[in-house]
Amino acid sequence: MKEWDATAYHRLSGPQTAWGERILAQLELRGDETVLDAGCGTGRLTEKLLERLPRGRVIALDASTEMLRAARANLERFGDRVSFLEADLSELDLDGAVDVVFSTATFHWVLDHGRLFANLYRALRQDGRLVAQCGGGPNTKGVMERVHTVMALPSFAPYFEGYVDPWEFADAATAAARLATAGFKDVETHLVEAPTVFEDERTYWEFLEKVILRVQIERLPEDLRTPFLDEVVGRVPRPLVIDYWRLNLFGRKILTARAT
Repeated sequence: MKEWDATAYHRLSGPQTAWGERILAQLELRGDETVLDAGCGTGRLTEKLLERLPRGRVIALDASTEMLRAARANLERFGDRVSFLEADLSELDLDGAVDVVFSTATFHWVLDHGRLFANLYRALRQDGRLVAQCGGGPNTKGVMERVHTVMALPSFAPYFEGYVDPWEFADAATAAARLATAGFKDVETHLVEAPTVFEDERTYWEFLEKVILRVQIERLPEDLRTPFLDEVVGRVPRPLVIDYWRLNLFGRKILTARAT
């Protein structure tokens, strides 16, 4: 399921935006580059990226029609310095089009990371850079252990037959090997613990519904969605924490001249 509730995500995605701002702060830019924002969402970080590119441009990519609709509205003031591309990163077909690939909170939604990194490598120009972050390692393991327990309850289990978690949380070593296989040089990967505390139960409940568990919720009939989330939240210890881990990814496309 590629669609999101863009309005809710824009309001709830404070943690993702904060992590992304820290990654963006590490991105050195001259100001005239072409940057692929791979998974732009509603454009909260894309806006900050464009502000650092007064002579450059951004290709804002997302697989969700609703996310891109919101991003277009939020980024209207940047005119033709931003273009929008609705595409699945596993099917991305750009060839030497960008100087930088920037992404946060997106790559873990792509199950084939080998194909993902190969596509991104091809999209970069010579000396182009990948600067990204996604979920990795034990990301949300504690929360999902409780979710899986609830999924197995008799009232919910029939709706999860054949269910497989819809994400790929690689560890740092695995990610580094995949980037190198795709052709990236100067690869750096590392995991960062990022537990996120929610002060009120209603926001936590909605965050699970709209962000973390949207794929799982979609499998349930309407009348079971609230009981399912109530059951999950009731099993989470207080204070309400989501045990996030972020995987930072850095690499460069360096082409070696062929001998003649």
